[in-house]
Amino acid sequence: MAKVSYANLKLKVNKEVKTFNFMEQEIEVLQYLPIEDKRDLISIVCQNAEEDGIYNPLLIDTCFHLYLVYMYTNISFTEKQKENEMKLYDTLKSNGFFELFLSAMNEDEYNELYNYIEETMEMTLEFKNTAGAVLQSIIQDLPAQAQAAAEIVENFDKDKFMNVVNFANAANGGRHFDTNLPIEQ
Repeated sequence: MAKVSYANLKLKVNKEVKTFNFMEQEIEVLQYLPIEDKRDLISIVCQNAEEDGIYNPLLIDTCFHLYLVYMYTNISFTEKQKENEMKLYDTLKSNGFFELFLSAMNEDEYNELYNYIEETMEMTLEFKNTAGAVLQSIIQDLPAQAQAAAEIVENFDKDKFMNVVNFANAANGGRHFDTNLPIEQ
């Protein structure tokens, strides 16, 4: 079998776009997103859709579709506009934008990304229920807890503690508050 040099193929990443008109503006939609960008999209959707250890399906839908728009179109958004993503999603959705956008998007790209998100969420939830995840959480939290304990010990005031003990004993009728035995003078 004859070897073919990769360089001779002269390949480049597919930068093909499809366009559609929306509100008298020409919107470009990439037909392929580089793998690093796909990884980022999947990560941010999963992070933003997680609430109290579970994935909120409404947030998955919202985040997924907004980030598709952010990463696949030529539409630029200000940071101010992105501050309220729910409102941004509602505005695009209620004006029929997503329908046109999704019809211009490569269907295989869409399905592939959605499947990766589902797989990532499933694996994440499975991992969180393992002993390894619990150990990892403990190991990650340990330095912060050790630091907090060290600060408590460092800031411990023996004189204030003795004042509290003396007060508790006095309030207990002159008996030790923890043993209820009379205090020897």
